[in-house]
Amino acid sequence: MLAKVGDMVRVHYTGTLTTGEQFDSSAGREPLEFEVGAGMMIKGFDDAVVGMQIGDKKTITIPPAEAYGERRPDMIIEFPKTNFPADLKAELGMQLMMNNGAGQQIPVTITEILEEVVVLDANHMLAGKELVFDIEMVAIDPKSLIITP
Repeated sequence: MLAKVGDMVRVHYTGTLTTGEQFDSSAGREPLEFEVGAGMMIKGFDDAVVGMQIGDKKTITIPPAEAYGERRPDMIIEFPKTNFPADLKAELGMQLMMNNGAGQQIPVTITEILEEVVVLDANHMLAGKELVFDIEMVAIDPKSLIITP
């Protein structure tokens, strides 16, 4: 049986940068489960499992456009220090959650601390990077048609 759009699949994976630096892995954990084509995964990963069968292993390289996109300069924010809580000591590399005004929480990273502002980067940490994944197909559960009266 080959994995197709709509199937629930379980895979083991290891994600690395092209430099070899590992950023994520399912090793020592349960396999990752997702519905193929449902938008739960980055496009390149989702596309890669289509056509795999149980036991298949593959290594893929995903360009930024099919992963987390390119880094965007408009996602760099200068945030006034006076708007930070008084008890928060800002440090380079610190990750914070910021409200976008529409009720959504956005992770940001402090990249620079200036006299009056803190520079925050709201780009995904993997934006602009080519990603390499080793994928092993563990299980495929075809979506069954359920008819209800």
